[in-house]
Amino acid sequence: MLVIRPIEERDLNDLYVMAQGAGKGLTSLPANRELLQKKIQRARDTFHQRSAPEAGMYLFALEDTGLDRCVGISGIEARVGLEEVFYNYRLSNTVNASRELGVHVRTPTLHLTNDMTDTSEICSLLLSDTHRKGGNGLLLSRCRFMYLDDFRSHFSEKVFAEMRGMSDQDGRSPLWDALGRRFFDMDFSEADYLSGVGNKSFIAELMPKFPIYLPLLPDNARAVIGRVHDNTAPALRMLRSEGFNFNGLVDIFDGGPVVEAFVHNIRTVRESISRYVLISRKPIDLDVPADQRVMITNRSFRDFRVTTLPVGCIASDTVSVPPEVAEVLRVSSGDKVRLAPLKDGGYSPIQASGH
Repeated sequence: MLVIRPIEERDLNDLYVMAQGAGKGLTSLPANRELLQKKIQRARDTFHQRSAPEAGMYLFALEDTGLDRCVGISGIEARVGLEEVFYNYRLSNTVNASRELGVHVRTPTLHLTNDMTDTSEICSLLLSDTHRKGGNGLLLSRCRFMYLDDFRSHFSEKVFAEMRGMSDQDGRSPLWDALGRRFFDMDFSEADYLSGVGNKSFIAELMPKFPIYLPLLPDNARAVIGRVHDNTAPALRMLRSEGFNFNGLVDIFDGGPVVEAFVHNIRTVRESISRYVLISRKPIDLDVPADQRVMITNRSFRDFRVTTLPVGCIASDTVSVPPEVAEVLRVSSGDKVRLAPLKDGGYSPIQASGH
């Protein structure tokens, strides 16, 4: 069985192996054991409320209970830019005109900005190659929206995701080679790694503060601005289906797009319902297609748990939960849980229960 839970210290080795296999460009989870250990500890402090809410980092592990190991991770950064300045480029137009000469020119321009400061970020999505099937990626990503809504006071009304931009197999970014490298004198992979391990002061010290006129950049650099890496395309499609839209910002390293949504407008939030647990002694076939399953969460802040159930388990006031599922969720009969669709175009919990 697969279950979402808060990350634990014992997940370090599994996380390190996944980070090693992720390749270059995954800034928030570099393959650095010491850094990953610090991230896990910070997440543990957040769940146990040993840190200020605005400084929170929530990391969720996807555990395969049959293998007794972590096979995926996803996260929420409660607020960005409060300790380290958070940078993006805003893509806009600079207009120059002369009535006498009959000239009116619009020039695409990048402006350095800190617009996302104090906004919540969904981040650190990583799934083991062995489990990229059956809706596991959807569960790992969408569980965060249920947590955001249940504990809104800890997060901003708007949430964003900074998508991984284009780079080749050797970790070279066309945008970085044309722009960043000229000011930083280092490879993209090195700059991205330094940012990921927290050494971000060099960005403020070396990044040009003036607008960047895109026609001055080579064609291959302009072509990747606002585009995502091939491996990130499925995640972007999922976020768009949830109501996230491009907000005009891009990553300063590789040009990947930033997408955002208000929590109350996210599809998973809008289509979720609450029900009371009814422990079922009747056999329930849990092995159904992803479009016939729903996510179910115990709504706990400290011990957040999510797994899936067949949509047919939902009644008007209750949801039938097999004992083994109740055990991994740590719920009992009478507890109030929350349910939401797992897959786009699948069965809605609201439709299934007739409400």
